Amino acid sequence: DVTEIEEKEAQAKREDQIMKEQELSNLLHEKRYLRALGLAISLDRPHTVLTVVKAILKEPEGRKHLEENIVRLRKDQKEAVLGFLVTWNTNSRNCHEAQAVMETLLKHEAPDSLLQFSGIKSAVESLLPYT
Repeated sequence: DVTEIEEKEAQAKREDQIMKEQELSNLLHEKRYLRALGLAISLDRPHTVLTVVKAILKEPEGRKHLEENIVRLRKDQKEAVLGFLVTWNTNSRNCHEAQAVMETLLKHEAPDSLLQFSGIKSAVESLLPYT
C-alpha cells in the first residue's frame, strides 16, 4: 500500500509551493526583481511574471531596470518570458508591458540567438497581428 507515501509526497509538494509563493511575495516586497522573475518563471506563473514586470516599470527609470533584469535572465528563462508575452500582448491592458519586454529582447539578443529560441516561429506569428 503506497497511499500513505503518496499523501506525504503531495503534502510536501503543497508545503514547498506555499514556501515558494511566500518567498516570491517577500522578493517583490523587497524589490529584488531579478530573483522574483526567476522564481515566477520557474513556477510557470505568467501572471506573476507580468506582475513583476509591472512593478519594475512603476519604478523611477523603470524601462532601464526592466532591461537590466531581462538581460540577466538565462536563455531558457527568456524563452519562457517570450511565450508569456505572446499571451500578454493579446490583451490591451497588458500589451504595453509585453511590448516593453519584447523591445528589450529584440534590442539585446542577436537575431541568430533569437532564432535558436524554441517556439520563436509561432511566437512571431502570434505577435504580428497585435503588434
